[in-house]
Amino acid sequence: MTCLAIHGGAGALPKKDMTPERAAEFHAALRNALMVGQRVLAQRGTSMDAVEAVVTWLEDYPLFNAGRGSAFTREGHVEMEASIMDGATLNVGAVTLLRQVQNPVRLARLVLQHTPHIMLGGEAAERFAVAHGLPLQSPEYFFTKFRWEAMLRLRGTERTALSEDIVVSAVPGSQEAAGTVGAVALDAAGNLAAATSSGGTTNKYAGRIGQAATPGAGVYANNATCAVSCTGQGEAFMRAVTAYDVAALMEYRGLDLATAAESAIHKRLPGKGGLIAVDSRGHVALPFNTEGMYRGWIGTAGRVHTAIYETAQEWASTSQ
Repeated sequence: MTCLAIHGGAGALPKKDMTPERAAEFHAALRNALMVGQRVLAQRGTSMDAVEAVVTWLEDYPLFNAGRGSAFTREGHVEMEASIMDGATLNVGAVTLLRQVQNPVRLARLVLQHTPHIMLGGEAAERFAVAHGLPLQSPEYFFTKFRWEAMLRLRGTERTALSEDIVVSAVPGSQEAAGTVGAVALDAAGNLAAATSSGGTTNKYAGRIGQAATPGAGVYANNATCAVSCTGQGEAFMRAVTAYDVAALMEYRGLDLATAAESAIHKRLPGKGGLIAVDSRGHVALPFNTEGMYRGWIGTAGRVHTAIYETAQEWASTSQ
């Protein structure tokens, strides 16, 4: 029994601005990302391998605000972050303030595997990446016209995007108005894992660290409860420790996954966003309090679903 859920950010384009062609692009991207993780799980790969593979694919796809499609600081740089957590061991790795690492989630896992620490940041983290053979990229690699123009519209003000996933004054219908990415998985051995990656908020201060690099806020996994990846207003998730909050509601109040996840987002989160979560029995929860959330999941029955707003699309099989 395996299952997998992913997100490409809460705060989807308003329905009035979403054309059928643009929606099809998002559904296709989400489906392709799901297939990457499903292939790992189908070959009896670990949940850690699956979430790393999915988030790596999403980081390389400029549609989303992570890796290649990251938002810009008010100084005109990208500063990326990511985290990954193993539900079997509670080991976690995180990285932040990255400007050159192509895949922050891969570096986060190396921190987990090869250091006694949880988080590395900035230039030291990038030296660690080089030492372990990860590719670096030039600033041009991370440049997307839409995100640059979004930053320019806010430069000189104290305004940032409303969340890590919503760009203020976004061009209607722009294919790049998506956000933070994440994945959660249950593997055949019964182990859970979660990963989150983000470019942060548009026009943020240099040095800002968000929930995507904060274990307990943006990522959490524990075989005893659930695996969670969060997306939205990063500071709100950090204040509420939302990813861990879902697990705590299950462990200490005895709530099921769906009830705990709904409570964490709709009653306990002091802001906007959403999360994806799976538990050890293969249940999936994907609540959000924004107009939409780019998301997809493959349950224990093997059916593939992708969604942007309330209605999901179902695909015939995982082999297509």
